[in-house]
Amino acid sequence: MERISKVLGLGVLFGGAVLAFTLVSGTPQASFAAGAPPPAQQQTAEDVYLDKCAVCHAKDGSGNTAKGRKVKAKDLRSAEVQKMSDKDLLDAIANGKGKDMDGFKDELGMPMVTALEKYVRTQFGNK
Repeated sequence: MERISKVLGLGVLFGGAVLAFTLVSGTPQASFAAGAPPPAQQQTAEDVYLDKCAVCHAKDGSGNTAKGRKVKAKDLRSAEVQKMSDKDLLDAIANGKGKDMDGFKDELGMPMVTALEKYVRTQFGNK
């Protein structure tokens, strides 16, 4: 009887350890539900724009932020930016522009870079 109690005790201990590991490691949905931001793959282009781009280009695309004025960020609503070809705008987002704009291809991946290019066109362009 004592042996059965020990075996059952180990089973409960093992089961508790598995449960604790599952709760700590969680699933992507569990960590998202707990308040963590979703991974970049699950974020919208608007979310990423507001997180990565708006610090310089501003929420409205104007470039009117302290950092944007300092680095002379382009007004994304301007004819100068909007007349850029899709390829050139995509290249600027992916690989950066000048010494002040970092590229985001490696950090975000090309699908999100493409989504950002489309966001800039639809949100700030006249199309």
